Amino acid sequence: MRIECIAIGSELLTTQRLDTNSVWIAERLAGLGLGLHRKTWVGDHREDLAELCQEAFRRSDVIICTGGLGPTFDDFTKEVWAETFGVDLVEDAHSRADLEAWYAQRQRVPPSSNFKQVMFPEGSKPLANPLGTAPGVAWERGGKFIFLLPGVPREMKRMWVDHVEPRLESLAGAAMHTLRVVVCGVPESTLDQRTEAIRLRHSHLEWTILAGLTQVEFVVRSTDSAALDAAREDLALELGDDLASVGNGDLESAVLDALKARQETLAVAESMSGGLVASRLTAVPGASDVFVGGAVVYSATAKIALAGLDPAFIQEHGTIGEPTTLALAKGIREKLGSTWGLAITGNAGPTLDAGGKEHSMGECFVAVVGPSGQEARNFIVPGDRADIQLRSTAWALDLLRRILIRK
Repeated sequence: MRIECIAIGSELLTTQRLDTNSVWIAERLAGLGLGLHRKTWVGDHREDLAELCQEAFRRSDVIICTGGLGPTFDDFTKEVWAETFGVDLVEDAHSRADLEAWYAQRQRVPPSSNFKQVMFPEGSKPLANPLGTAPGVAWERGGKFIFLLPGVPREMKRMWVDHVEPRLESLAGAAMHTLRVVVCGVPESTLDQRTEAIRLRHSHLEWTILAGLTQVEFVVRSTDSAALDAAREDLALELGDDLASVGNGDLESAVLDALKARQETLAVAESMSGGLVASRLTAVPGASDVFVGGAVVYSATAKIALAGLDPAFIQEHGTIGEPTTLALAKGIREKLGSTWGLAITGNAGPTLDAGGKEHSMGECFVAVVGPSGQEARNFIVPGDRADIQLRSTAWALDLLRRILIRK
C-alpha cells in the first residue's frame, strides 16, 4: 500500500511556515499500521500541481493533499484534480447550506468567492468541516483513494479523525509502535559506534538516528512492542547516564522530572544564554512545580543586583569564568530560595565580552550549586552566536541532569 502526502502552499517553501500536517498524518498512519512512502511540498503554481497530481495517481494507492481549498485566487486544488480526470466541478447543495449557516451564525454575509468552496469534482464526496468554511473531498477512482483536506492544522486534524481514518481502517495492517530515545553529551558518530552491536542484534527493527544541535535521538519502529522493549533495555544498559529520555520527553523534561522525583526546586542565572534555559524549562507543562525562576544577568550591574555578586569579586574574577559562574549559581539559589542554582557565562560572539576577553570565542562555563556541593565545567562550543547560545543551554541542563540522577 503506497501512500503519499502532498502539502500545497507557497508559504511552505519559505522559512516562515513549516509543514506540520504531514508529520501528524504520518503518526496517525503508523497507528493504523500504514506509512507514508513519499511526501512533497509544492507552491501555488497550477502547472506544478497538475504535474504532481498526475504523477502521484500513477505511483500511489492513497494520495492525501493538504491546502488549497480556500476561497482565494491561489486555492485551486479541487480544480486541478478535476482537470486531471477530465470531470466538471458541481455544486453540493448540503455543503452550500452548511456554508450559509456558518455565516448566518456569525451574522455575516458570505462573499461570493466563498461559494467556490462548495464545488466538487464530479464523482467525489464532500467531507464536512465543522471548524471552518472549507469542506474536504474524498474520492475513489480506479481502486485508489484521494483525500483533499484543508491546510489549517486544526481543521485538517478534525476532518482526518471524523472522515479519513474511518475510510482507511479497512486497509490497516498491524499497528506500528515507536521507541524514541534521547541521548545527550555524546556525538552522533560516537553514538553510532557504541550502538552498532545493539542495532545488529535487533536488525529486524526499523532504526533511524537524528542528530540535532543539543541532542541525538534514536527512533526505532516495529509492529512488535516486545521487540522494542528488548531494544530499549539494551540501549539503557549501554548508554547509562548518557540516556536522557525515553518516549516523548526531552532534556528539559528529564531535568524537571528528576527535580519532581526529589521534591526539589531550581533557579537559574544566565549571562551568555540570555534566558534560553528558562525558556526551555517553562515550555514544558508543569514546570512551575519545581522551577522557581531566574535572572538574565547579562551585565556586571545585573550580576551584582540580581545574583548578589560583590563588585570587588567581579573586578577580580571578571564577568566570565568558573569562579564567577559558581558565584552566580550560588547567588541565584540564595536569592530565590531554591534547592539548586544553575548558571551560565561565556563568549557567544561575534565580539569578546569586555569582562572576559581572556576567554576564547565559544568558550562557556556552566555551574551547579546544591545541597550536596557544587560542580562547574567549561566547554568550547562551535557554531555561530545562536548555535553557541543554544548548545550552552544543553550543556548546562545536561550537567544538572547527571548530578540529579547520580546523587
